[in-house]
Amino acid sequence: MTDRAATGYAGAGRALSPLAVWGALAAAAAFLFAWRVGMQWLAMPPAEGADLDRIILLYSTLPRAVVAVVAGAVLGLSGLLLQHVLRNPLAEPSTLGISAGAQLAMTTASLYAPLLIGWSQGLVAFAGGTAAVLLVLALTWRRGLEPVSVVLAGMMVALTASSVSAALILANGEYLFSLFIWGGGSLVQQDWGPAVALTTRLAAGAVAALMLLRPLTILGLDDASARGLGVARHTSRFLIIALAVWMATTVTAEVGVIGFVGLAAPALAALSGARTLRQKLVAAPLVGAILLWLTDGLVQLAAGSGGERIPTGAGTALLGGPLLLWLLPRLRMFEWPHLGPSDAAPRKANRPWLVIILLAVLTLVAVTVALVVGRGPTGWSFASGDLLADLTAWRAPRIGVAAASGAMLAAAGVVIQRVTGNPLASPEVLGVGTGAGAGLTAVLMVSATAGLGWQLAGSALGSLAALIAMLAIAARAKFGAERLLLAGIAMSALCSAVITATIAMGNAQSYVLLRWLSGSTGQATMLDASIALACLLPLTLPLFLAARWLDIMPLGPDTARGLGVPVAGGRLMLIIVAALLTALSAMIVGPLSFVGLIAPHLARLAGFSRAQLHLVGAMLLGALLMIVSDWLSRMAAFPYELPAGLFASLLGGPYLVYLLARGVPRQG
Repeated sequence: MTDRAATGYAGAGRALSPLAVWGALAAAAAFLFAWRVGMQWLAMPPAEGADLDRIILLYSTLPRAVVAVVAGAVLGLSGLLLQHVLRNPLAEPSTLGISAGAQLAMTTASLYAPLLIGWSQGLVAFAGGTAAVLLVLALTWRRGLEPVSVVLAGMMVALTASSVSAALILANGEYLFSLFIWGGGSLVQQDWGPAVALTTRLAAGAVAALMLLRPLTILGLDDASARGLGVARHTSRFLIIALAVWMATTVTAEVGVIGFVGLAAPALAALSGARTLRQKLVAAPLVGAILLWLTDGLVQLAAGSGGERIPTGAGTALLGGPLLLWLLPRLRMFEWPHLGPSDAAPRKANRPWLVIILLAVLTLVAVTVALVVGRGPTGWSFASGDLLADLTAWRAPRIGVAAASGAMLAAAGVVIQRVTGNPLASPEVLGVGTGAGAGLTAVLMVSATAGLGWQLAGSALGSLAALIAMLAIAARAKFGAERLLLAGIAMSALCSAVITATIAMGNAQSYVLLRWLSGSTGQATMLDASIALACLLPLTLPLFLAARWLDIMPLGPDTARGLGVPVAGGRLMLIIVAALLTALSAMIVGPLSFVGLIAPHLARLAGFSRAQLHLVGAMLLGALLMIVSDWLSRMAAFPYELPAGLFASLLGGPYLVYLLARGVPRQG
């Protein structure tokens, strides 16, 4: 009896501990709020500024605090609903592309249909978020909504939508730059409208969630159990997803993109002792409210006298990346999607070198077309003579950097896919490109006029630092290839938050980073092309020398060791080379192109199964894809120009759609 009583007491002590922690965090957030209010009242003598301070308090400070609390609760509830109904611990508005889709819809409407924004910005955001999540579900439906497939599809949709938004903002300069700052998740308020709107959504969402408690509980079970209990699974699932999207896009419409609160709140609620669904429905919104309120207080504390320059959404992303890395060892892992039957033998080309010669010829044809064919004020034309000489000075550097970056990304993709043994791995997925952006950001913050050499060095160091940190964390937690890729997504989010925070400062560095983010080659010089082409050979040569390792490593570490491959040292060397290749190419075409994913797959489909042939074929295909993308980016919207990296991602996105849609049909 005494033992049982002691056990119960110990359990109670453990249950009280999380309450004490969250109570302390809530108290810290309240203290920061009280400090902010006190500083405002002390900023001006009462006789001179009491009325002004009262206005600021009533219509800015208080509404902002309420918005932080209520928006955090809304995102916590939305994330919980998405995670539960999809049975995916990594599902939330940011990882599913909902927030990015809503932001893109509002950016587009602001440019081309401002009346819609004036009529109902919430409806515009809901339409964009719904389109994004429907696309993610469509991509992964045949796979039974496998969690990692859903996260990868969501990442692709989110990155593409964010890149399109950045390109639109860059093309419209000052007109939309404030929209980028808002899109970073700024909680600055001027009235009580957003607070009232979000409170209404929270109340409606909570009531709807309680009314749907039974189908929610059943949908948390496996499909067979849900079917046996008589629940209309698909109808209920889509209704609950629509409810979650509606709540999340309301937050985006009112304050911009706030990332990772929807991921953190349910996970931390469960780790704090919430076990049943009813408990989580109460705990997740409370945790989300505390997290966002505390983060916003820290952002205001860091602002100082110079005013707030970092959006709160960037602050949540800075916290969310490390949080996801911390959560990964604690998540039950799920099956990683493969791209077809496991027993299918890889296709081999009968005459591989003939195919390679054909690809080389196609690449040369693409170079010729990109140099000669173009559009002008009078329509299509073929340049020749003096006109061709004049245009070559402008077009040749673009073609050179596009070809070199495409080849480097393709080579890095081959290495990463073979080293991890995962066909969906790529430099974009691992976050190495955004790591290069974080390094570039650091260099630009030190000196806004840093030369190309310093920018390249910063990008390379940032890429290596991100990848080494991720590998160290993965090794410490004994990650497999699957969790390594999810760790890459987390690292990408962390580095993206650094870039977003810098862009939101609105200085000269912001425009440099915006142009880099969208992947523009419009300002490429012959020096850029010479450096890129000169780096291509020395960086890819070691890969050809290590072709035997690349052939053996996909068989697994045990088999590789048995065949005499130095697994740890060889993997480290190959990953470092891949990181350098990615850093250099990302410096030119931005972090998003999906060439590192597409080119290795196309090369494998062409029959290049051996590592050396795979590398040659993928590099030629990568160069061809980027040359074509650069040419189309100049021609598609003439006289306007789209960023080449963005255009490549628009070509690569459908291929990723195809890869994710393949495989065994959905069961049930």
